[in-house]
Amino acid sequence: MRRRVFQVVSVMAMVVLFAAGSVAAEPDIDKHASCKYCGMDRAKFAHSRVYVEYDDGSTFGACSIHCAAIDMAVNIDKGPVLIQVGDFGTKKLLTAESAVWVIGGSKPGVMTRRAKWAFEKKADAEAYVKENGGAIADFEAAIKASYEDMYQDTQMIRERRKMKAKQPPAPVKQ
Repeated sequence: MRRRVFQVVSVMAMVVLFAAGSVAAEPDIDKHASCKYCGMDRAKFAHSRVYVEYDDGSTFGACSIHCAAIDMAVNIDKGPVLIQVGDFGTKKLLTAESAVWVIGGSKPGVMTRRAKWAFEKKADAEAYVKENGGAIADFEAAIKASYEDMYQDTQMIRERRKMKAKQPPAPVKQ
């Protein structure tokens, strides 16, 4: 009897944990699971993801501010009406303009050499800078830095992809 109760409780616990994980799914990630420019999984990069709503009603989900900047440049005739970004620590979406940004620091960025991270709270951004370096900024400075870094970042990405293409495929485990 005890064994049966333990089994039922164990199964229920697994169901609850699975359900909690699926509840945590974000609508923007459901809508745009991967970045259309680099293919990166936006759930894996929830701490750097960007979600853009344009004035024509279309939306775009990026893995990073780098890829969001590409999309906004390519779609120059569409005006962004809402830009949201993942908080570096909590991964929660917040408006890019209300975020406190950190540019640079010792941690590599996503799709960029010079990192650009968003934080909901200034204290979190300051703690990050104290530990990793970088400079506090606003969204205008972060998006400007993304455009300024675009050439070097694109070169870096191309080089990484060339190196990866030259590597032999990993052996298949059986």
